[in-house]
Amino acid sequence: MFREVADIQTADMLNLPVPEAEYRVVSVKPSEMQREMVVELGERAERVREGLVNATEDNMLLITNDGRKLALDQRMMNDLLPDYPESKVNACVEEVYNFWEQGQEKRLTQLVFCDLSTPKTDGSFSVYNDVRDKLIAKGVPPEEIAFIHDANTEVRKKELFSKVRRGAVRILMGSTFKMGAGTNVQDLIIASHDLDCPWRPRDLEQRAGRTVRQGNKNPKVDVVRYVTEGTFDAYLYQIIENKQKFISQIMTSKSPARSVEDIDEVALSYAEIKALAVGNPYIKEKMDLDIQVSKLQLLKQSFLSQKYEMEDKAVRYFPNEIRQCEQRIADYESDIALAKENTPLDRETFPEMQIHDVVYTEKKEAGQAIIEACKAMKSADAVLIGRYRGFPMKLSYDSFQKVFVISMYGKQVYHVPLGTDIHGNITRLDNKIQELPDKMLRCQDKLENLKVQLENAKEEAQKEFPQEEELAEKIARLGELNVLLDMDKKDQVLLDDGEGVEIEPEQKKKEHER
Repeated sequence: MFREVADIQTADMLNLPVPEAEYRVVSVKPSEMQREMVVELGERAERVREGLVNATEDNMLLITNDGRKLALDQRMMNDLLPDYPESKVNACVEEVYNFWEQGQEKRLTQLVFCDLSTPKTDGSFSVYNDVRDKLIAKGVPPEEIAFIHDANTEVRKKELFSKVRRGAVRILMGSTFKMGAGTNVQDLIIASHDLDCPWRPRDLEQRAGRTVRQGNKNPKVDVVRYVTEGTFDAYLYQIIENKQKFISQIMTSKSPARSVEDIDEVALSYAEIKALAVGNPYIKEKMDLDIQVSKLQLLKQSFLSQKYEMEDKAVRYFPNEIRQCEQRIADYESDIALAKENTPLDRETFPEMQIHDVVYTEKKEAGQAIIEACKAMKSADAVLIGRYRGFPMKLSYDSFQKVFVISMYGKQVYHVPLGTDIHGNITRLDNKIQELPDKMLRCQDKLENLKVQLENAKEEAQKEFPQEEELAEKIARLGELNVLLDMDKKDQVLLDDGEGVEIEPEQKKKEHER
């Protein structure tokens, strides 16, 4: 329904001259502190699940947001935590500096996106300040680095964008909200950096769209995304990827997917947080299965909808249409026989026409009598005026079409609009009668087609969903994974034969370390 009313023009349809984009992921290992804090997030989730904490003090959304911040930089949790040299913020600084250095001659520019932090002036930790200070320390001139937040008026924003377009400002940092739609700075952009992962696919599209854009003079650009392993990062990017797959399928009409949900701000579930905290390998399998099961269920829903439609057509629609068609064929046969019975064998002889109480044997006189009957009409309502070739005739006036109409009544009713030509009106009546055999043949063809459709509908109504077995297997496996990821159950480990056994606390500790 959406595609029938929406005029969709996506980038792949427009085929605009945009630079070729190379998407890269820079993956870094977490610090020991980050690992421990991810485990702590799992413990917080457990306390929330067990109702040991007031929802106003802690909840899944707060835990999720803390997990996102932790994946960005551990100092987002506490300013006093050390600057981890292998963090993704430091990896981003290296990448940005390398692009800056390589693009010196052409004054190439870069965008750095970060939604989870803002520039600070109070001395507290900020990813923005940290990246800028480290780039300056490496030799980047301060005037070549800018924050979109500083352009707090339209005039300043225009001035800043102009500087980026001509390469006076070569590194522009901002959030998706402030630096997304409406930011036209693409002229010299060579790279775009995503320091964190937003919730909505459209936000990632907006980020990339600032660089992969018509008007960029670079034939090839880089879109670099930074991920901290063992944190919420990889999981969040997978959520975004799965959402985008559904959206793209709808927008390009390349998939049978029938619905999609794009969430603005959500929290991970208890089981997801707990699984991430302990590094449970089942979490990725569960995510993949969630998507596969959703697709299969949508396919099944579409299949069942069509099946029920076929059942309804087989029981009611087609039998009713067949009965009506058979009745029309019988009516045409009767009307053809009536016309034949009241038509002279000599085609030159005019069939008699009765207008009111007068019988006319001449075509001209009959035609004139019809014109006079029209002139004598005092109301638009149909009145019986006579008979022609066995068919009673009623005359009426169609006020919408502004014409007089003769309706000939047999088993069916045949309407003939009249003109002003006395001979032409008789010809129109004859033509309508001569059409009856063709009408009957078309109706017979339709009847045969309806009978074939009825058999096809009966066949379709008997079919079963072809992927039912696959769906059942995946739902069963998803149920197993949900049990394995349910932290309310006793901790278990899976043996090679698949059976779960309860483990003692000391053994549990060893298994956790393992």
